Amino acid sequence: IRRKVTLRWENHTFGEFHYKFFCNVASDVLYVLQLAYDSTSCYSANDLNVFLIGDRASGKTMTINLAVMKWISGEMWQNMISYVVHLTSHEINQMTDSSLAELIAKDWPDGQAPIADILSDPKKLLFILEDVDNLRFELNVNEHALCSNSTQKVPIPILLVSLLKRQMAPGCWFLISSRPTREENIKMFLKTTDCYVTLQLSNEKRELYFHCFFNNRQRASTALMLVHDNEILTSLCRVANLCWITCTVLNRQMDKGHDPQHCCETPTDLHAHFLADALTSEARLTANQYHLGLLKRLCLLAAGGLFLSTLNFSGEDLRCVGFTEADVSVLQAVNILLPSSTHKDRYKFIHLNVQEFCAAIAFLMAVPNCLIPSGGREYKEKREQYCDFNQVFTFIFGLLNENRRKILETTFGCQLPMVESFRRYSVEYMKHLGRDQEKLTHHGSLFYCLFENQEEEFVKKVVNPLKEVTVYLQSNKDMMVSLYCLEYCCHLRTFKLSVQRIFEYKEPLVRPTASQMKSLVYWREICSLFCTMDTLWELHLFDSDLNDISERILSKALEHSSCKLRTLKLSYISTASGFEELLKALARNRSVIYLSLNCTSISLNMFSLLREILDKPTCQISHLRIHRSAQWLTPVIPTLWEAQAGRSPEVRNSRPAWPTW
Repeated sequence: IRRKVTLRWENHTFGEFHYKFFCNVASDVLYVLQLAYDSTSCYSANDLNVFLIGDRASGKTMTINLAVMKWISGEMWQNMISYVVHLTSHEINQMTDSSLAELIAKDWPDGQAPIADILSDPKKLLFILEDVDNLRFELNVNEHALCSNSTQKVPIPILLVSLLKRQMAPGCWFLISSRPTREENIKMFLKTTDCYVTLQLSNEKRELYFHCFFNNRQRASTALMLVHDNEILTSLCRVANLCWITCTVLNRQMDKGHDPQHCCETPTDLHAHFLADALTSEARLTANQYHLGLLKRLCLLAAGGLFLSTLNFSGEDLRCVGFTEADVSVLQAVNILLPSSTHKDRYKFIHLNVQEFCAAIAFLMAVPNCLIPSGGREYKEKREQYCDFNQVFTFIFGLLNENRRKILETTFGCQLPMVESFRRYSVEYMKHLGRDQEKLTHHGSLFYCLFENQEEEFVKKVVNPLKEVTVYLQSNKDMMVSLYCLEYCCHLRTFKLSVQRIFEYKEPLVRPTASQMKSLVYWREICSLFCTMDTLWELHLFDSDLNDISERILSKALEHSSCKLRTLKLSYISTASGFEELLKALARNRSVIYLSLNCTSISLNMFSLLREILDKPTCQISHLRIHRSAQWLTPVIPTLWEAQAGRSPEVRNSRPAWPTW
């Protein structure tokens, strides 16, 4: 274990700074791990599993490495853990059948492990299982198939489940890491007494990171302000590796006397500066054929890897695109390529985002296709299976911006010949979609691409044909990006909107957090579009959760004298007031004539309120649709109709359309 983990640790750090930082921020997690496996602690339990959950590059492997290194040096788990069996998903995926004895002995010299001694006291045995989301098989094994014989060879899924269910080595401990994408594997074995730890770079830890990195209060404050004011960059800096890239770029721009506010607005800016600075850091010349060749080969590798679902590259892959050992050493030294933490003798990009950015350059540079050898492997692990090219397209749109493109063109003396043809294609394709709205079912990905571009005239041309837009809002980032693009949709008639997760919190007893305040500001700006966009006539709010404040903001917009909406559809909506605020707003709204309520939480009180609203002389609603309501509500409808029947000939003549079930 000392040999195995020490090698992984040495290969996978950025040096002394990252070591100190992880020791600092991981201290609370290490404290939990120390108490969890202490049988005398009130936080421990029999047959305990500790789950370490985090997104890509959130520090799961680093935390495990750090814990094991501290165990090796006697700083953790003294007199608690005598043996550690460390398994990665990559290792497990290579196995077919195995016995528990073979599994324990796999890392011992010549496989000679003291099995009897190890299994004599399972309470001093810790199994570390990394990346269960990447296992090639499911863990839903039938209870009757489980095995308790430590020397019997069984299929690897049965062996793992037998251990997790403690049919084997009863009393042993487990430390399990995973991304949140495969929660079913976690829920199968998560007990109420188990420990569930989420890893993420919180705002406080991010601030600590910036201050540690810059070691200069003014620079750290400037950088943090830039990140906090931009939801995209805030999201980017939730991962330590991307935090390092951001800090590195901002520091170099400050060294050059540049204002980071203007030169680092988007991820495209950051990645372009990162590559430009890193690949030319060895030389004084800006345009150098060697550096341009290095960039082209890097982009060739990135694109070939994504198209063939390869994120971990062999030496043969690197030679295939033209890299020499010296080239690889340069890329390692500047932290663009790093030794893989899961695949022996393989390399990967510092983060998937960097590989995606290089692939975007490859597309616009029109580099030739390259069939890297690893791409031809029949079996691909789940984490290697790449099929979502949204981020690549987002970076392509970012590079269509002339100022961002110049970062690369000036540094490397290169041109991106596909830029103009891609710009023309994008505009023409959107014109085509404008004639066939059903082909684009939601606009979130397009809006992210346009936000990354931020060339006003180009954005206007792309969204100009849009008459109907559908967006799903689940974060402040989604709201910021959608708001930016919606303001350019000058022909928008129908707006379909879903708001989830953002307003699920209960109103705090004290002041809202900074993030909650941002959410409300963005929401107010989005709702104000109902009053400022002359062409916007229809709003369809669906699959949404609104709390008290967000409902009141929407209600204020609906009752505003400048509201232009004529049709309002509410489908599967949850509100804090049970629609009371919204319905009262409609009583004062002079533009909405069509109201649809679909699968909402409808009560008798709500129908009583509806009758009152329809009685109001200011209410203009003449068409009401109620879908899938309870049968007992049927007699109430005529009462609603009577409230409106005497108002005008136009309303009486519309009765056949009211209500539609």
